[in-house]
Amino acid sequence: MRRLLLLRHAKTETDAPSGQDQDRRLDDRGRSDAAEIGGWIGRHPPFPDHVLVSPAVRAHQTWEIARDAMTPLAPPPEVELLPELYGADPVQLLQIIRHACVTDPHQLLLVGHNPGMHELAMTLTGSGDAAARKALEDNLPTSGLAIFDFAISDWNDVAFRRGKLMMFVSPKLLKQTSGD
Repeated sequence: MRRLLLLRHAKTETDAPSGQDQDRRLDDRGRSDAAEIGGWIGRHPPFPDHVLVSPAVRAHQTWEIARDAMTPLAPPPEVELLPELYGADPVQLLQIIRHACVTDPHQLLLVGHNPGMHELAMTLTGSGDAAARKALEDNLPTSGLAIFDFAISDWNDVAFRRGKLMMFVSPKLLKQTSGD
């Protein structure tokens, strides 16, 4: 069994001072949401043991804040900044996931961007939680987390429509429920 977690970066400023999209930073809500989703991950094992992060400032900040929130509760994972995550489409993301066979983690977390992350989440879903699928259908919002299980022993076997969507959470959904 392998578990894949897809985390979209948190809410950002509209424009970076440099004018470069990759330099956009988290705003106050983004920092708060990243900490909230990180704390949620830390309270809901199994924890990621390998994390691939887009080098865009907003993705890297999201990971750092989420990691700090989960660290007291979860062991630190291996982390890689992966330039290919920035702007990747679902096919490219699938190749990145399959490449995880090199390090062979049991729980892999990707921190990246839409539209690729949302499209990937929708194309990986073959079964699973119907309510989560409905909630995820329109968008993978900022700080949104989609969790998939695959009945495989090798990341090379991850394929579209073969994932079981276990859960979809976001800070907004967590606020709508009294607990988590």
